[in-house]
Amino acid sequence: MKHIIFLTILFIVTKGYGQIEKQTTMDTIKTERFKKGWDKLKEIDGEAGEKVIESLKDISPELGTFIIEYAFGDIYIREGLDLKSKEIAVVSALTAMGNAQPQLKVHINGALNTGSTINELKEVILQMSVYSGFPSCINAMNSLKEVLNEREMQGIKDTIGDFSNTLIADRLKTGELELSKLDSTQVEKLKLAYNEFSPELVQFVLEYGYADIFSRDNLDNKYRQIATISALTALGTAESQLKFHINAGFNIGLTETEIKEIMLLMTIYSGFPSAINGMNVLKEVINNRNSDK
Repeated sequence: MKHIIFLTILFIVTKGYGQIEKQTTMDTIKTERFKKGWDKLKEIDGEAGEKVIESLKDISPELGTFIIEYAFGDIYIREGLDLKSKEIAVVSALTAMGNAQPQLKVHINGALNTGSTINELKEVILQMSVYSGFPSCINAMNSLKEVLNEREMQGIKDTIGDFSNTLIADRLKTGELELSKLDSTQVEKLKLAYNEFSPELVQFVLEYGYADIFSRDNLDNKYRQIATISALTALGTAESQLKFHINAGFNIGLTETEIKEIMLLMTIYSGFPSAINGMNVLKEVINNRNSDK
């Protein structure tokens, strides 16, 4: 009888130890992943990001953990797209979505911390007027102003950056030229599609979208396409336009890897469905380009 009791106790203790050992291993893995994410969060967003995580502790510490582990431990540590480009993509997406001002402020901080100048961020926000309208841009510009005031009060001196020196003599011709830089056939396609039904739309797309905005010379064309691709992916309502700008991105030098990273990044900010749709559009564009060769 004593032997039976001893063996039973030994079995329970051994089983319990195995569970503890397994749990300890899981906690170690979690801790390593958490640490990587936390280090990346501090590198990008500094104090602003830490405040967000701290604010979740009393309501949902799990959410804070998932943000650190997935967003920063899984996605941001990937090397296919540099940090400056990632933060430009996020600022443009959050501006376009227009419903996450506190998070936008965190990533404006992050963009400034990872190499964007003040004027580059102004350009990204101005460009979103083409894709998500003026109200979203007004809100984002106010968020930028608030962040800059807060950083100035902390003694942070951000780089102003270049101002646009573009002089436009003929807005329509300038718009046609800028659009043709992205795709030599697109002006004619635009006119063919809408000249009879709404010539005003063609005019305003070319004059405002491409002459007034895209011709401004103080934001690199690479960043302009990253901003547009991420915003259109996040919005999830403009597949044909997303297809065009992915093509345009390839035409001005973006790589397949860089665009894939934009889609993965959007899983954090607009969710997996929009990222899946964006990845499918990217796949279609690549297949079409390969078949045309």
